[in-house]
Amino acid sequence: MNNWSLPNLLANIHSDVETRLSIVRSTFAHPGTKGDGTENIWLEILETYLPRRYQVSKAHVVDSKGNFSDQIDVVVYDRQYSPFVFVYEKQLFVPAESVYAVFEAKQSVDAGVIKYAQDKIESVRKLHRTSLPIPHAGGTYDPKPLIPIVGGVLSLESEWNPAMGESLRNKLFANRDNGLINIGCIANHGYFIFDREVEDFTFLTSQKASTAFLLRLISILQFSGTVPMIDVDAYANWL
Repeated sequence: MNNWSLPNLLANIHSDVETRLSIVRSTFAHPGTKGDGTENIWLEILETYLPRRYQVSKAHVVDSKGNFSDQIDVVVYDRQYSPFVFVYEKQLFVPAESVYAVFEAKQSVDAGVIKYAQDKIESVRKLHRTSLPIPHAGGTYDPKPLIPIVGGVLSLESEWNPAMGESLRNKLFANRDNGLINIGCIANHGYFIFDREVEDFTFLTSQKASTAFLLRLISILQFSGTVPMIDVDAYANWL
């Protein structure tokens, strides 16, 4: 008889995230070092648990017209169908077509962080994305419609009381266009998602918020489908 426990395994994913974020919060005094530590924890947890078709990195996003996003803390992108990832002096540049999701990672969320995250998300979503017809044995399929890019925010704490209440909802509603935050995790309290059917945010409290968020994100990515076929020649035109 084995003593494995799925609830314990899932709970320990959250415990690991919460403990490591708390250590960074209490130990690292320098804001830049604290920020790097926070980002690295989320990068590692997503890289560990997301399916292998997804890559996770800190990066800029670039389009075929030569436009660049702001630097994004966490970019979830494709490496199975998208051929380009540019690296220069340890800076990563990901083509817009390959992006599934982008996140801003902070120790705590407040009005400024929500606005900052919305602006970062918008800087990615406004980029141009190509989509080519897909060849097959009988001809070609029409170009694949562009998938919606998921935008989110990741944190340990909230500066509001309650942590996930009307103050947070009001700030989230401030930008429901290109800067819309679809999903967020406040590890000490819960996570939230935007429900397009009712056009509202749902707040879900959980003692295992990081794990619950991770599983919901995987589900969202599954339903996103696959990124479009990138027009490599559009990038080659810059040569």
